Amino acid sequence: MSQVPATSIDPDEVARFSAWAAEWWDPNGKFAPLHRFNPARLAIIRERALARFGRDGRARRPFEGLTLLDIGCGGGLVAEPMARLGFQVTAVDASERNVGTARAHAEAVGLAIDYRVATAEALLDEPARYDVVLNMEVIEHVPDPGAFLRDAARLLAPGGLMIIGTLNRTAKALALAKIGAEYVLRWVPAGAHDWRRFLTPAELRGFLAGEPFTVEGPFGIVFDPLAGTWRASADADVNYLMTATARAA
Repeated sequence: MSQVPATSIDPDEVARFSAWAAEWWDPNGKFAPLHRFNPARLAIIRERALARFGRDGRARRPFEGLTLLDIGCGGGLVAEPMARLGFQVTAVDASERNVGTARAHAEAVGLAIDYRVATAEALLDEPARYDVVLNMEVIEHVPDPGAFLRDAARLLAPGGLMIIGTLNRTAKALALAKIGAEYVLRWVPAGAHDWRRFLTPAELRGFLAGEPFTVEGPFGIVFDPLAGTWRASADADVNYLMTATARAA
């Protein structure tokens, strides 16, 4: 691990999520909140990709022929739905245990996903570039988020789309996503997040300032306590997504 470039590796974070690897696909386990959150973020990813590539949302596999890279894929909760939508998916994670869990689950359900133990910066040495790059709840766990985001963006093919999901550094996010989710509601294990590493939309824009990308968003996601579900919202004070589109060659 020490030989891997450092911009996206925090050994403590990798160890923490590796210890939970066996529970990725348990809807009642440590990642239960992520299972409930997943449909809302998947809907935004699908909507943004349909618009970017002009695909027919009524098609069963609307993204056939397009490539997608999922960085920090964890157990594969996003990679698998993307493969079902037709993307040719490559998914990487710094944790060997996460990748092992993800690969085993994909094989069990008959999905062909190229899972690898790797980082964004390591992939820059390879010739492959991707139509879509996903960074879902990863950037707040890396030691150098600016370098990480720029490295990830450079993995886009001309005209490609990167989608970043993260947590806003606001008092509301501290109250709900950190104190409330970890210590009051016990939705996620204590210590899963460090509020000081949460990032504002302005910071994400700043990381890509002067780079050949068009940045849009934020696109908020909020929890509806009455329905017990998550939904897209104009409120980006806690959870949000942003997009970066590479300029065409």
